[in-house]
Amino acid sequence: MKSAQIRDAFLNYFAGQDHTVVPSSSLVPGNDPTLLFTNAGMVQFKETFLGQEKRSYNRATSSQRCVRAGGKHNDLENVGYTARHHTFFEMLGNFSFGDYFKREAIRFAWEFLTKTLNLPEERLWVTVHVSDDEAADIWLKEMGVSAERFSRLDEDNFWQMGDTGPCGPSSEIFYDHGADVPGGPPGSENDDLDRYIEIWNLVFMQYERTADGELHSLPKPSVDTGMGLERIAAVMQGVHSNYEIDLFQALLKATAEVVGCSNLEEKSLRVIADHIRSCSFLIADGVMPSNEGRGFVLRRIVRRAVRHGHKLGHQEVFFYKLVEALAEQMGDAYPELREKQQVIEQALRKEEEQFAKTLDKGMALLEEALDSLEGSEIPGELVFTLHDTYGFPTDLTQDIARERDLSLDMAGYEAAMEAQRQRARAAGKFKQDYTDILELDGATEFLGYSTTEAEGKVVAIVKNGEQVERLEKGEDGAIVMDCTPFYAESGGQVGDSGYLSTGGGARFEVRDCTKQGAHYMHSGKLLQGRLAVGEALAAGVSADVRQSTALNHSATHLLHAALRKVLGEHVTQKGSLVDSERLRFDFSHPEAVTAKQLHAIESLVNSQIRANSPVETHETDIDSAKSMGAMALFDEKYGDTVRVLSMGKTDGGAFSVELCGGIHVKRTGDIGLIRIVGESGIASGQRRIEAVTGAHALSLFDQAQQRLEHVSALLKARPELLADKVEQLLLNNRKLEKEIAQLKAKLASGAGGDLSARAVEIAGFKLLAISIEDADAKSLRDLADQMKNKLGSGVVLLAAPGDEKVALVAAVTKDLTDRLSAGDLMRFAAGKLGGKGGGRSDMAQGGGADVSALAAMLQEVPAWVEQSLSQ
Repeated sequence: MKSAQIRDAFLNYFAGQDHTVVPSSSLVPGNDPTLLFTNAGMVQFKETFLGQEKRSYNRATSSQRCVRAGGKHNDLENVGYTARHHTFFEMLGNFSFGDYFKREAIRFAWEFLTKTLNLPEERLWVTVHVSDDEAADIWLKEMGVSAERFSRLDEDNFWQMGDTGPCGPSSEIFYDHGADVPGGPPGSENDDLDRYIEIWNLVFMQYERTADGELHSLPKPSVDTGMGLERIAAVMQGVHSNYEIDLFQALLKATAEVVGCSNLEEKSLRVIADHIRSCSFLIADGVMPSNEGRGFVLRRIVRRAVRHGHKLGHQEVFFYKLVEALAEQMGDAYPELREKQQVIEQALRKEEEQFAKTLDKGMALLEEALDSLEGSEIPGELVFTLHDTYGFPTDLTQDIARERDLSLDMAGYEAAMEAQRQRARAAGKFKQDYTDILELDGATEFLGYSTTEAEGKVVAIVKNGEQVERLEKGEDGAIVMDCTPFYAESGGQVGDSGYLSTGGGARFEVRDCTKQGAHYMHSGKLLQGRLAVGEALAAGVSADVRQSTALNHSATHLLHAALRKVLGEHVTQKGSLVDSERLRFDFSHPEAVTAKQLHAIESLVNSQIRANSPVETHETDIDSAKSMGAMALFDEKYGDTVRVLSMGKTDGGAFSVELCGGIHVKRTGDIGLIRIVGESGIASGQRRIEAVTGAHALSLFDQAQQRLEHVSALLKARPELLADKVEQLLLNNRKLEKEIAQLKAKLASGAGGDLSARAVEIAGFKLLAISIEDADAKSLRDLADQMKNKLGSGVVLLAAPGDEKVALVAAVTKDLTDRLSAGDLMRFAAGKLGGKGGGRSDMAQGGGADVSALAAMLQEVPAWVEQSLSQ
């Protein structure tokens, strides 16, 4: 069976067992700071298992794309050197959320393997946790698994989400690759995980571990299973290594053809074939190479692949060419590969081109260090310097060390890295985190969608990092209420400001509002009176500031849609900042946006504003929202119920449809107009647009009009004639500059050949080293050519002093260039003046800042020339 057939068979089998087929989630985990990448099938269901979200189904199945190349789960250094380590893999899984448990999970697994895939039972080995008699009885007594192919394991067969929380025993199914492969069964002394390969892990979540270490039975036990597609494909195709399956063989052949390598067993080919998968899918999911976080891991993977291409002797850009081959293999299952193929190729090509210089420089430095290396360990400080200063990834240094039987001083490297982290922490400023301070139940009810004023009650006060009972006049703190009209900073929109007041005269200035868990924190200062927990408050948002912020926030949605229409569907939001003054929108795009494109984008947004169509919001489930075409941020986590924002009109429906919980205008016309004020690059493959709306945009036009009128007055021309007037002035200016240059040349030449008479004899040749007043660099060059012709054979050094610097030109006739270089003479002369210069052997140019040293330098030139000619 081909890999694609196995994937389909798995999903179809469980769909037939009343499981909902759930699409693979993004490789960027939604709202989970504990994970760098999605590394297992259960990640998208984590909050469902924890009881924090409800789904419309209680059985699910998926083929989840996963990456393990950073953080806790990092297989990067092993990729290419083992049979089953990958940076990217697919995890087939079936899940029960309080529905079926061990008996059904075991039956499903055994039936799929032995009936659907027709694997021989005598090749399968089963393990359970030592304490799990229930699972053991099901396997041995109900499923009829032979006791000779069964074992109990301890820590290897117990799974937990963290130190506390859901956990439980697991049951693993292994495939025996045969007696010709060395190794013993699971749990035996010679178990090396090579003959018996784990293909499926069934996790039975039946406990909750509390902080005291105790296990408590869950009221609704659940099931989480995972089977690596690549591993089961190797079994079904009768091969031992994952790199021998159909999918990888196709990629290996494509890689070999691109880099010109005929040996498909080369480990470097395996590295490249693996890495094109993780890199392409990460970019498809919105990650771009950068110097931090996920983007940095992606950059490391790309650079590792490129280094292995160079190792195979291929020096040209090649990695991006493999995207097409990957799309051919996996594009049917993951259409985004084909949809974003051009974006992926552009990002990879740009990153590879940038890395070429880094690779050459880093390799040169490393080779130089290795030549003088004493012992077999590369110093940690060198490893860190290569990484930090030259961008040479540590795993590449590790690869090279491994190839040469060397090791890395990782303790020294980590010490240097920790010192850098401490410097970074000392320089950083972070907002107060109240998560561990508050001890509250319930949640703050948000009323701000419909009002800017409301009545509420103080449920908590935080001061100086502690929860307190009251605030006194003049004290800073944060107020938590049971309800609020204040919007808390989220989705790029800043938090509201305003005031809280009591009937007793207390008045609290709210300078910012943030959300900590389910509670809104109103941060600010008590201006007058006293404020205590339990008091009633009148909350009032600064309406003008809120409205200006709403204009900018709504404009970002129109801007996002316009960017996609003008630049292409590959554009996705990478971040935003919206306040009452302006908006900032970051997005993925491989190159600078042209002035023409910016104009088209701005015009498109303003046309939607002028249409004055209503802005609509409604709540629905996530699947319905996506079917409507609603865009979601790739790194945001959304619940089953989401808020959909629609605005603008096109022939096909709304101009912009996105998921958003922010504050917005009632109609697009409320925005007034938008004016783009800047476009720039912020990282590889990422751009930023800054813009203003409403009154701020009008203010820009007013300022531009005032400047236009001022310039018109200076030039004595009507505004509509300014362009012609300026063009005429530029033409006249260029004409005058040309005339001035000609006059300077004549002045510098000294009215003919008089200057050549000032040459002196040096070692049988003529030297002319003089200062010329009121000459520029071009005049000096022309004059130097004239003097060479007049001298016939000799050396010329001309200097033109100004108020703050001296211009220099040196010339040597061709018959002397093999004995004296004009470039050497220039470096001598300019050096004496505190400057620099250089050039060819017959002509050089430079200058210096020390005008006062000019006379002394000219006096030293004869002796320097004489010495140079005599050598």
